[in-house]
Amino acid sequence: MVELVLENAADFKKCIEAISVLIDEAEFILDKDSLSLKATDPSQISMIDFKIPKAAFKEFKVSGTVKIGVDLDYLNQIMSRAKATDNLELSLDEANARLKLSFKGASKRSFSIPLLDVSKQELPTPKIEFDSSMKIKAGALQDGLKDASLIGSHITLGISDDKFFMKANSSKGNWEHETTKKDDALLELNVTKEGSAMFPLEYLQDMLKAASSDTAISVGIKANHPVNLAYNIGQASVSYYLAPRIEN
Repeated sequence: MVELVLENAADFKKCIEAISVLIDEAEFILDKDSLSLKATDPSQISMIDFKIPKAAFKEFKVSGTVKIGVDLDYLNQIMSRAKATDNLELSLDEANARLKLSFKGASKRSFSIPLLDVSKQELPTPKIEFDSSMKIKAGALQDGLKDASLIGSHITLGISDDKFFMKANSSKGNWEHETTKKDDALLELNVTKEGSAMFPLEYLQDMLKAASSDTAISVGIKANHPVNLAYNIGQASVSYYLAPRIEN
């Protein structure tokens, strides 16, 4: 049995957007504590670790551990129909292998979508001891990525003693952006060792699509290691890992 109710359908809409930018199909796991998902993108250079705790739901009825495989692109299209004031009800029709989504606001609208068999091997969360970490407003990162896209397809992210920096270089020219401890956008900065790495720009842009400009983004950086970007959507947590481009 699965019966879930979220008072804010708009938050779940953003959650599905945050996942579907990287993943086409995925398997949600429901247990007594949460609704979660862990998956890599088709190229396997990025990973998402997503969770909504039981406490975020108005109603949370789950028997045992339940796996729900869905077409995320289609689910994202359905969630785009949610209105800001809608409640969201989720239930499982196991006999017909379907997930039912109902939006309740001024009226009730229901969709029933087929489940998919997308069972995959369980993924471990990367264990990286980052040399540097920070919290920064999403708007500062989003603006930097837009600037960098004028130069090339990759961007270098780095942290030094008193600043976070982004760089891009190509035949079109050079670009550099710095955010220091004095800037309001940089909320927290912890540096054990300076480090930087280069990443594909498009992936980073996708990872921040669901974040509003004032969302606090936690970033972990270590030279020649995956970067970690994490933030909250309501009570849900979204954490991404992206492999670096190793320069010769």
